[in-house]
Amino acid sequence: MGLFDFLFGKRKQEVLEAIERGARIIDVRTPQEFKYGYIDGSVNIPLERLNDSAIKKLKKLNAPLVVCCASGMRSASAKGMLIQNGIAEVHNAGGWHKLDRWLNS
Repeated sequence: MGLFDFLFGKRKQEVLEAIERGARIIDVRTPQEFKYGYIDGSVNIPLERLNDSAIKKLKKLNAPLVVCCASGMRSASAKGMLIQNGIAEVHNAGGWHKLDRWLNS
């Protein structure tokens, strides 16, 4: 097992465990991207709309969050914003296609 397998295998395990514990999936792509494919049950909150109001609503869920986007860049930014605003458990799943494979494998 190489370093990348170790790092990404650990992330996959953490994301799937969070989902098993009731994590909500937040897709931070644009509405146009989201309409062409998404994870069932995910909520679309584009990164540019991840403001105080949206973050307050996410805090009220009182659940771990899993963020995804197209490639992992926007979800990494979203994770940082959410943690900085007091959401304790946020996981970056990276691209939604990868997360979909993880959930259906």
